[in-house]
Amino acid sequence: MKKLGYFLLYGSLSIVAIIQVFPIVWLFLFSLKDNREIFAGNPFALPQAIKWENYYSVWEAGIGNYFFNSVWITTVSIFFTLLFASMAVFVITRMHWKLNKLVLGLFMIGLMIPIHSSLIPLFSMFLDAGIIDNPWAIVLTYTAYNLPITMMILLGFYYTIPKEIEEAAIIDGASLHRLFFTIILPLTIPVLSTTAIINMIYNWNEFVFANTFISSDRYKTLTVGIQNFVGQYMTDWGAIGATLVISVLPILIAFFFFSNKIVEGISSSAVKG
Repeated sequence: MKKLGYFLLYGSLSIVAIIQVFPIVWLFLFSLKDNREIFAGNPFALPQAIKWENYYSVWEAGIGNYFFNSVWITTVSIFFTLLFASMAVFVITRMHWKLNKLVLGLFMIGLMIPIHSSLIPLFSMFLDAGIIDNPWAIVLTYTAYNLPITMMILLGFYYTIPKEIEEAAIIDGASLHRLFFTIILPLTIPVLSTTAIINMIYNWNEFVFANTFISSDRYKTLTVGIQNFVGQYMTDWGAIGATLVISVLPILIAFFFFSNKIVEGISSSAVKG
């Protein structure tokens, strides 16, 4: 009976895994076809003639520049978001001051602000600051919009950190900055890995802000640059599929890289007895 239970469990998990992986496999096969085969043939069939030139053509068309822009904008935005969120949560949860609950509430209000309601105010503010059509406008926007959700995830984690760690560090003469950067921050690496994945998925796939604040082709990200492959009279769908495959790969690689860190303990051996 126990073996039957294991068989059903692993059988169900295998089916779920196949369902999850199938769209990625289908997209890869889609990227190796031309328009005739996509529309005239079976959409689930293997490509009759593999079109590796789809990848070459999109790279020659400038997808490499869009890819680089997405990488550095996403990376810098994640860095600032995790740093500022960690600082804010540290001050709110580990220090005692009168307005900490009010400040936390103000940050959490950001979760309720719709993206589209902020487009005009942000555009006006960035226009006055002279950073419209500048990638730093996107970096600032991504950082600010991801702060509330990042802080909400970090909050519960910070509350579980034993205060004995801080007390021991202070007794040893550690300053506030050293306490945060060399002791508290390294303990939160597992949850920071989780929030980094969440931030990466949002930043990498975001379209509205990037399309609104960026007009120059050299600053466009992948989500905006893919529009260049949609023509007025003809669209190269194989090339679009190749672009989508290129855009999905970093997300998958990052997930496999960080997944082993998510389950790590934060302070199981930090305080003994």
